[in-house]
Formats: sequence, structure tokens, C-alpha cells
Amino acid sequence: MDAILEKVLEAVPFQLTMDGGPDEARARFAALPRREVHPGLRTEDRTIEGVPVRIYWPETDEPRPPVSSPGSLRSCPPVVLFFHGGGWVVGDVDTYDGTARAHAVGAEAVVVSVDYRLAPEHPYPAAVDDVWAVTRWVAAHADELGADPGRVAVAGDSAGGNLAAAVALLARDAGLDLRLQLLWYPAATWDTTLPSFTENADAPVLGRGAVGAFSKLYAAGVDLRNPPATLVPARAESHAGLAPAYIAVAGYDPLRDDGIRYAEILAAAGVPAQVHNAASLVHGYLGYHGVVPAATEAVELALAALRGALA
Repeated sequence: MDAILEKVLEAVPFQLTMDGGPDEARARFAALPRREVHPGLRTEDRTIEGVPVRIYWPETDEPRPPVSSPGSLRSCPPVVLFFHGGGWVVGDVDTYDGTARAHAVGAEAVVVSVDYRLAPEHPYPAAVDDVWAVTRWVAAHADELGADPGRVAVAGDSAGGNLAAAVALLARDAGLDLRLQLLWYPAATWDTTLPSFTENADAPVLGRGAVGAFSKLYAAGVDLRNPPATLVPARAESHAGLAPAYIAVAGYDPLRDDGIRYAEILAAAGVPAQVHNAASLVHGYLGYHGVVPAATEAVELALAALRGALA
């Protein structure tokens, strides 16, 4: 494990667990120290299709023409739908505010961070319904946000990566072209027989037990012997025609091989799929961007890929 990361984890230990129930898990996650990131960005909280969102506009020195002017869309930034992590149970637009800001700056894009409903109060498919409803609206009304509707991507970490992969499937079936699906250490296959679930069963931040506990709350009532593709994206009947994928995984993460396996499934279906394994890092390393150099490097690589796909 990265030596600097080890020191940070010793100074500020954190383990994502369901100990004490959802409310205590949410409180522990919200109490984590977070640094201020790009405070100068313009933001707006609003509701889209009944779902709370926070919108971030990238910094620019160039004045934007009115979207109604000829050729104006070519001058508008692209747009990224961002879905936060937290096991579908914890997290919100506030706890992921810095991450969303980093995506807006790194991708030079308008970012719409979605505050989807959480389990166990709202199990599957509530989160999928929310993120898909917002994605459809943004794709149809991006010009109202000053963004280019022809350049749309989705991004999400952990549970949010699962949701981004689900939206990529729904978008393909709806004829909505996405430039990229950026999946940060996603839960895409739900295959706990993969080696990383054993190797990293007791890993820092996220262990195998927590993966099971959060997944059980989210998938309550679903027969996992035959799960729907928007719950387990790897189980889709076909992955052909999906948006290109950049899948970021971490060496010390039970979900490492899940992301790698999903990339293999996509590639077998002819979908361009790039994997980056940050071998010395842990699950949730997005949160150490700007603090741990190895995490900063891995995050910047992924954001550069997102920026390139949207260019």
C-alpha cells in the first residue's frame, strides 16, 4: 500500500460499515474531514424530475454566447451526470461536493450531481429511476444549462459506478449517445467469488462484509439468482453498442476484480474499455485526491480521459 496513504489512514481512520444502522453509518460518513475544493465554481441546487440535484459550471475566462445564437452550442461545455457512492445507503450531494467540483474542473464540463433516493428506505430500483430520470432530462435540456447536448457522459463511484453502468445500458436502449461511462471502482458483476473479495476481505475503508451488508439493503426483495441488468450490469443480455468505458479500480479493494471483469465483458462485446488499476490504493481513493499524491495521479488520469472523450 502507498506509504503516504497508510499514514493518512492512521491519522484519520475510517471504515465503511453498517454498524449501528443506516443513520449512524450516514453520520459517520458525513463527519469525515473534507478539504475545500475549487470554491469559486458557480453552483445551483434545484430539482429535476422530482429529484434534487446540484449543478456545477466550469471556470472559464471566455464569455459564453446565448445558447439561442447560431453555432452557440459548439461554444458550450459538455455535461457530466455524476452519481455519488456510499453503498446506495450513505452519501449525498454535500458529502460529494468536492468530488463533483473536481469533475467539473478536470473535465471542463457542467456537472449535474444527483441526490438520488437511498436504501433501505428506498431500495432498488429507486436510485436507478432517479438517476435515469435526471439523465434523460439533462440530455434533452442541456442547452438550458448552457451545455452541449451532443456531449454527455456519466460518472459514478462505487455504488454510483453501478448506477452509471446501469444508465449506460438504459441510454443505449433509448438511443441516447453517451461519450463515456467513467466507472470508479464499480459494483458491476456482484461476483464475490472473484479473487479480490478474498484477498481484500479486511481491506481499509471497505471490506467484504460491508459490501454484502450494503448490497443486501439495496437489493432487498430481488431474486439475485436472476437479477435485472440495471441492478447487476454484467447480467445484461447484450453489452454491444454501449458507451466507451474508463474503469478505475484499486489494488486494495474487494471490488477490484469486479471492475476488471466488467471491462473484459465490455471488451468482448466490442465496447472500448480502458482499465486503470491503482495498485497501491484503496476503495474510495477519490476522497484522497489532492492529499495523497498517488491518488491525485490516478484521479487526474481518469479525469483527463473524461475530458478527452468529451472534447
